[in-house]
Amino acid sequence: MDLKTIPLLKDLPEEALARLEATLERLAYPEGATILAQGGPPSQHLYLVARGRVALVDGEEEVEVLGPGAFFGFPSLFLGEPPALGVVAKEGVEVLRWPKEVFFWLLSYPEAARYFAARLGDRVRLRAGVRADLFTPVGRLVRRPPLYIAPGATVAEAARRMAQEGVSSLLVEGEPLGILTDRDLRNRVLAQERPSSTPVGEVARLVESLVHSGLPPTGIGRVVAGLNDALIRRLVKEAEARLGPPPIPYSFMVFGSEGRREQALLTDQDNALVLKEEGHEAYFQALAEAVVGGLIRAGIPECKGGYMATRWRMPLKEWLSTFRKWMEAPEPQALLETQIFFDFRSVAGELSLRPLEEAILEGSRKGVFLYHLAQAALAFRPPLGFLGRVRTEEGYVDLKRHALAPIVSLARLYALMAGSRALGTEERLKAAAQGGTLSQEGAERLEEAFRFFFALRLKHQLAALRQGKGVDNRVLWSALGTTEKRRALEGFRAIAELQESTARSFQLR
Repeated sequence: MDLKTIPLLKDLPEEALARLEATLERLAYPEGATILAQGGPPSQHLYLVARGRVALVDGEEEVEVLGPGAFFGFPSLFLGEPPALGVVAKEGVEVLRWPKEVFFWLLSYPEAARYFAARLGDRVRLRAGVRADLFTPVGRLVRRPPLYIAPGATVAEAARRMAQEGVSSLLVEGEPLGILTDRDLRNRVLAQERPSSTPVGEVARLVESLVHSGLPPTGIGRVVAGLNDALIRRLVKEAEARLGPPPIPYSFMVFGSEGRREQALLTDQDNALVLKEEGHEAYFQALAEAVVGGLIRAGIPECKGGYMATRWRMPLKEWLSTFRKWMEAPEPQALLETQIFFDFRSVAGELSLRPLEEAILEGSRKGVFLYHLAQAALAFRPPLGFLGRVRTEEGYVDLKRHALAPIVSLARLYALMAGSRALGTEERLKAAAQGGTLSQEGAERLEEAFRFFFALRLKHQLAALRQGKGVDNRVLWSALGTTEKRRALEGFRAIAELQESTARSFQLR
């Protein structure tokens, strides 16, 4: 199959097509063969049907048939989860496949990011049993190509563009892709008397569309992180094209919620540069400024604590020394602020960060590091008062400070105690249960609490956006429904019980 015949790929640059050709693998499957098992291991490849047909199946039910030119495997790849639908060869079939690192590289091209983000929602709706009536392809309903606007354009510019083109919506370029409608202008800008210089990226609603698609909130966090990764890679590529090839190997790493792939609407930047050796300050300062500045223009604000590549840029040797200092003789407050660095992963660059991973695992075998991590995990407590009732601050509960942050810290501690370098909170809790540092019941209770609080925060933030309010982490307790209050109490109690157990184990009472 000629890749130039695939609509998504035909307009890619020649060098991109060359990389896809060089990294593809051709496989043949007989009729009835299972290519991806429903509920099996997460997909490690992006697949493309080259010849024949495959069926997406839910148990014994066939829910969709894909023919030549169709991609599959990407929802599981995107989310890092077992396939929600199985993929079976409907007849003798030939497929092309690419490893996951090529898939995430492909997302650095905006057209690819838009394509897969849109189809991810389609597959989720399919899994949920939502069918179009409507078997009319939406392409038949389209009368003209979509119109795009940059995320940094002003609302006034967007309004003029809509008027000139006679349209009621514009797609907002970038990763993640957004949509701005005339309703956004009326309800979120004009009705709130915001200045017309408000960046349109602030009112884009991609995350809300993913919620409506049925994707679980923690899955949405992984999608948004994946698209942010693609944006960073694109910015790095553009910076290298302007500055020239990097003089030494390096890694552009992210940490915190981006490192854990737990992005929410209210998320600032957490990134840094790791260099192979000293020197070349001007080059890497310029690269850091280009990437950080590009993220700001795309609507991802600066880190209030200054944890960005423009300030955090060191040779690998110095990073190792810094990590060991944090682990071996940490100041409690300093560790509370810097423990997010232990949630790092590389997004761009060729330098391996394996030495940093090994340093953390080595440190986790020493009691002093675990002791201070345990202290940090007790720093934020659930808001439980007398008789286990919820204690509010002027009627509000901060979900990040009193729910999500302690769960994240506890999961980090117990996963490292189990010798795991898992990054995501849910994955860490599973690793802790498998490693025996947490009971299965305790891990499951905390995992359920994490999913609930993550979803509740996302719901609250989306509601604030719809009402034209600022986005924060504080929910009005009295506004929660009976079931939400019950589940929140269960989650707070799960946190409190594990914190008490941790305090006893590390003699922190």
